[in-house]
Parts: sequence; C-alpha cells; structure tokens
Amino acid sequence: MVVVKSSFRSGVVLSLSSGVVTLQGFLSAWVGELFRVASSLGLVVNLYRDRCLNIVVGALLFNPESAVSVGIRVEACRLLATIVLGFMSIGSILDPLGNFILTPCRIDAQYRWVIESAAPSIISRMSVFEPLETGIISVDSLIPIGRGQRELLVGDRQTGKTSIGIDSILNQKYGSLLCVYVPIGQKASSIIEVFLSLVVRDASFYVSLLVAAASSSAVCQFMSGYTGSSLSEFFMLSSEIPSFLMLDDLSKHAVAYREIYLLLRRPPGREAYPGEIFFVHSRLLERSSKLSTAFGGGSCTSFPVIETLAGDVSAYITTNVISITDGQLFLSLELFLSGVKPGIDVGLSVTRVGSAAQWNGMKILSGSYKLELAQLVELQAFSQFAAELGAETIYRLARGRILLEMLKQCNGSPIGLPQQLGVLSLCNQDIIRTIDVDRVQTLLQSYYSVPQWVAIIVPSRMISTALI
Repeated sequence: MVVVKSSFRSGVVLSLSSGVVTLQGFLSAWVGELFRVASSLGLVVNLYRDRCLNIVVGALLFNPESAVSVGIRVEACRLLATIVLGFMSIGSILDPLGNFILTPCRIDAQYRWVIESAAPSIISRMSVFEPLETGIISVDSLIPIGRGQRELLVGDRQTGKTSIGIDSILNQKYGSLLCVYVPIGQKASSIIEVFLSLVVRDASFYVSLLVAAASSSAVCQFMSGYTGSSLSEFFMLSSEIPSFLMLDDLSKHAVAYREIYLLLRRPPGREAYPGEIFFVHSRLLERSSKLSTAFGGGSCTSFPVIETLAGDVSAYITTNVISITDGQLFLSLELFLSGVKPGIDVGLSVTRVGSAAQWNGMKILSGSYKLELAQLVELQAFSQFAAELGAETIYRLARGRILLEMLKQCNGSPIGLPQQLGVLSLCNQDIIRTIDVDRVQTLLQSYYSVPQWVAIIVPSRMISTALI
C-alpha cells in the first residue's frame, strides 16, 4: 500500500531549461500543485498527454540554481502554492516566494495564504466611492482615483511612471492605507534607491516591498506579481483595511511569461506572446476591488505600469491591460521634456470611475480645468498660424498657461488636500493673470511653506500682493 501511494505521487525530470522543467510519471496532477525535487520546490502550470497517453507535466522551478538534473526523482506535495503572511510583512522586504529578506521585527507566522486565488465575486463587491489621495494635484483634480480601482500608468521610459506611484505611497503616511510595491525586472540599484527614499521620508513602516530584480529568473519575475497581489489581498480580506498595490511593471512581467511559455514549447501568438497573456494579466488585476460592508469593506487599489515604445498606445500588451483596468494615466515624453512634470496627457488620460471617487469640494473647484487644458492645446496650435487673436482667445491662452504652470509638481513632494484646494481656488481668481508665468512657482513655494492649518485661512490675495 505504501509503495503504490509513493509511485502515485512521484515522477522524474525529463528536461530542464532556465527553471522550466518537464516531468513524467505522475498518475494524476493539477495546475497549481506544488512538487519537491532535491531541495527546491516547483509549481505545475501545464498538463498534456503524449502519444502513449502518459501525463506530461510542464512546471516551474522556484530555485533554478539548485542541484537538479535530468532523471532525478520528483515528489508531489498535493498542496497549492501558498505563502506565510502576517503583520510582520508590513515594513519588510520579501522575495517572490514570500521569504523575508529584511524585516524590522521578529518573524511571527500567522496565516498561510494561497498565491493564486479567485477574484472576489460581483455580489461581494460594491461601487468605488472613496477617494485615494495621491498627493499629485493634477491627478486628484483632473483624473481622480478611488479605493478599489485599477488605474494604469502608461508611458515611455524615463517619463516619471514610478515617481507617481512612489508619491502616492508617500502621501499615505498618516492614513490607514497599507502599500505594497512590487518592482518586476527593475535594476537592483533602482530598487534600493526607491527603498532608501522611503526610509528617509519615514514611510517604510507602512510599505512592503516584494522584490524581483532584473537578475532574478523569469520564473521569479512571473511569480512576483501574484505574490504581491496575494499580500495586498491578505490585508483587504483578513484585516478588512484598504491596501495599495503597485506593479512596476507588467511589460517585463509579460516578457518573463513569454520566455516561460516558449520554454514549455507552446505555440506562440502575436509578437511571440502566448495567446493566454490576456488571461495572465486579467486574473492578476481582477483581484483588486472594493468589497461591500457585508464582507468587511476592505479594498485593494492597483497601479499597474506599462512601458511603451515611442508613445505607441496601440501595442499588444498595452491595449490588453487598458481593456482590463478602469482607466489610465498616459505620460507624454514631449510634455516631460518641455518641463511639465508630471507630464500627464489630459487628452489620453481617463478614469472610468469619474468624479464618484472625488470629494465634493474638489468637484466644485476642478470641474472645468480638464476642459480648459484640452482647449489650451488647440489654442496654442491655432495661435501659431493666426496673425491677430481676439481678446477672448488671449484671455484663455493666458489663463491656460498659468493653470498649466500651477499644476507642475516636483517628485517626492506630495501635496495635502487642503493645500490642493487652496491652489485650485487661486486658479479661479482673475488676480493670477497679473502674475508673470515665471513667478507662479515662486508663489506656490511660498504657499506650500505655510503650515496647512494656517494655509486654509490665509487669503490668496495677500500672498499674491506680497509677491507682486
């Protein structure tokens, strides 16, 4: 009886390549099952039968550096892939398998959580209505984001995609939002730089980093996205608190899965990506939601990042993730190089939640700004060919330029809601037309230097008069 049970759960390695193995000899297996080979664990991702109707298993090896060779014995664990989590995960740095690299406290394992779980059902969800304040005035006023929303950050390389996510994390310092930052395929030096920036600003106590650097294997980069989603889902379901997940970035996640897919000898599709790449990202992002009060009322907000080439929004992976998410923030390289930071293109950026996740006071102040900025682009193009401009056109151009200047913001300096309302209310006053565009940033820096409890009651006319 024991021998039959052992053969039922064992097999051998047929082939091995870059952490992707092919197994044979199992009488039964299922996708998502764990197996043990030598001193390493693996995950079953593919099942099919050969010509002799024997089960052939395609699997991923979590530790490809271990001593694994062809013909070695494999034992099935009959378990799903899980990670051990607890409140000690907050403020820690983890690897793609949930192991602790750095933790500020004693490791106290409390829960075992499945890496790939089903997304919350429609009945257990509710509409997004709570605002997620990013601290970026151009985002909070023009493209508001709610808790439980999936907002895509898309743009070319070096346009400030990571900076928007990091500023959003820094703005949650005194709130109840727990953040999970998952760099996928990034340079180790860049990851350390981001972590040190969080430590310097005393923001590491509510942030968990799940690291899969560029030196990690394709298997680790692929699994890191699902492990990070499980970590944020743990806070949403078990602790019933809001969480924030940033996946930086999914284009490298897709490249890692394409490498795995080709090593499994599956037929490639468009741009050599597998045909199921849409399902790979959808089952990852669909786990972000806003739960109803009957299920705890927690939420998980996702900020996936996609890197484009020459601003091509119609690329394969980009269009897939756009159709999955609830909106996108498009970062323009032209705006970034012209000095508009963050370089958010108002015309291409959208949120499908709308103003439902925006404070009522912010709705009143910023209701017409997005239309004015869109008209500014058209007026600037028209003014280059017109010899004479009317008074109304000149007024709109001057107002739009000052508004664009007031929406500029440096990296690492999130702005609180009271100060944002003060700046937006100042934009509505015609007194700003008497200020030169070059002096607008001086005005804003003087206003930001005033404490928030004082800035609420300081009249904007006094600040402008002092500078003039």
